[in-house]
Amino acid sequence: MIELELQNVSQALDVPDAASFERWAEAALQRETAELVIRVVDEDESAELNGQYRHKTGPTNVLSFPFESPPGVDTAILGDLVICAPVVAREAREQGKAPVAHWAHMVVHGVLHLQGYDHIDDAEAMTMEAEEVAIMRRLGFANPYEDET
Repeated sequence: MIELELQNVSQALDVPDAASFERWAEAALQRETAELVIRVVDEDESAELNGQYRHKTGPTNVLSFPFESPPGVDTAILGDLVICAPVVAREAREQGKAPVAHWAHMVVHGVLHLQGYDHIDDAEAMTMEAEEVAIMRRLGFANPYEDET
């Protein structure tokens, strides 16, 4: 079970509802319970966070901030996701994907990052992508790594 706080500070009008975010996050969750914050932002905030934490210029689709509890402290806090609405919309258009499918993929991708998955090297990428594809299919979406056009 996931306890989700959705913070939508974006100007975008086509952001999915909280129930969708919760369903997608729950599908990617690999533990009994979790607390998660998803913050939907515009490009300025995404670019600022991307620069500050990843030392990369410009906005990005999703940023993951895992919570690291102090030693000996057991907590359900998983972490925070920051999703940039304009980038998600643009990528969906460019990739020929349904916007809702791309939103779902960004949540699944981010929640997996919060649980330790990564795609720095080829082996990690293959493992993470296979997990994403399986979760997306369970949610009723196509493989996010295949062109839908």
